[in-house]
Amino acid sequence: MAQKIAGRSRATEGALRDIPRDALTGALRRESVKKNVAAIHVSGKLTLLQRKLSNVLLLNAYDHLITRPKHAIDARTLCLMIGYNSNDMETLKASLRSLAETVAEWDMLDQKGRQEWGVSSLLSYAKLSGGICEYAYSPALAEKLHDPKVFALINLNIQRRFTSGHALALYENCFRFVRTGSTGWWPIDIFRRLMGVDDSAYYENFKQLNAKIIKPAVAEVNKSSNIIVTPEFRKMARAVTDVRFLIKENPQLAMFEIDDGEAMRSSRTYQRLIAVGVGDRLARQWIAEHGESHVAEKLDYVAGQGRVTSPVRYLSAALRDDYATSATPEPSPEAVEAAARRRAAEEEQARAEAAREAAVAAERRNRSERLARVRAVADSRNPTQRDADRRLFLRRLEGDLERADFARLGWGSALNARAIFAFWEELEPGIFEGIAA
Repeated sequence: MAQKIAGRSRATEGALRDIPRDALTGALRRESVKKNVAAIHVSGKLTLLQRKLSNVLLLNAYDHLITRPKHAIDARTLCLMIGYNSNDMETLKASLRSLAETVAEWDMLDQKGRQEWGVSSLLSYAKLSGGICEYAYSPALAEKLHDPKVFALINLNIQRRFTSGHALALYENCFRFVRTGSTGWWPIDIFRRLMGVDDSAYYENFKQLNAKIIKPAVAEVNKSSNIIVTPEFRKMARAVTDVRFLIKENPQLAMFEIDDGEAMRSSRTYQRLIAVGVGDRLARQWIAEHGESHVAEKLDYVAGQGRVTSPVRYLSAALRDDYATSATPEPSPEAVEAAARRRAAEEEQARAEAAREAAVAAERRNRSERLARVRAVADSRNPTQRDADRRLFLRRLEGDLERADFARLGWGSALNARAIFAFWEELEPGIFEGIAA
């Protein structure tokens, strides 16, 4: 799969709202990463998680890419930044392993104008120790990743909205052309490589490529990002030979620049702002500029002033001139009771969210443990048995997409996880003994 590599970023106060501010330092306080696109491509099949992981690792390392031989980041913070449970170290290990096994290749002009070709593993090594993820790039690749001559600006808040690796790949390959308005024509075989399906016979059929890759990816980019893309196709005879994407800015761009929407809108402070008559955009802008706790403090101040003719205007002045909360009069019994009800509701919501997160984490751990058990048992069988197992399982899969995913990922195919578990429970009774249901 071809993938552009993440690089330098710009600072912003609204970055990574789901991560505690005191947990982030240096480059990690930024929300955007400039991705070098000077003909650097990455071979292999990077998943959505692995794409996000490579971006965040490079963002973390960028300032010291060519001055330090290795880099480090808190493992739990890394997990949260790429959007999965902070205790899921097995998934993180698998993703780091994949990046270390992935080949980056470049073909560009050097500083003297001579053609230069090179190849390197994407990560030269990675390790987890004492809750810290340590990793490094090869010196040659680090030099290329640090080169700012050609880049595209990628917003990490937008990146976290994607649920499909193909959509994120399309976004990354299109965003750098937003100023020109078009990607230019890509031969279909190059586009298949960019999407990571170049070795799949299933996607050699353009009808399948369009239905399963292009249309869903375009829909998600247009829904989840700050650009809108429109595909166009060029034919020879009746066969599609090339594709290009027309690109324009999403009219909701300003909203993306503030935050990714979901986290902020679910906050209690945002809901209180809306309740007193503040508009959606202004509410999010105030939280982004002043911080949630400061805005909540001024809301409390205004609420303590009794009946206010124009609470929005009063609140605006309180934020602008930093009215002292200490001047707030003693709250009434009704206000105390209302505050207690709010706290109780917030605590109940927090408990419910914690329960949901725990359930999701448990399900992920269970699936990860079962897939690991399957791989261990499958690898222990002789080559003839392994081949027979795969053929037998493939015959049970009805959909082309499911068969293609299994052909690509084998017993690690999450798409076929339930079918895989049923197959191996039948083949090896008791295989999952000791793993919680």
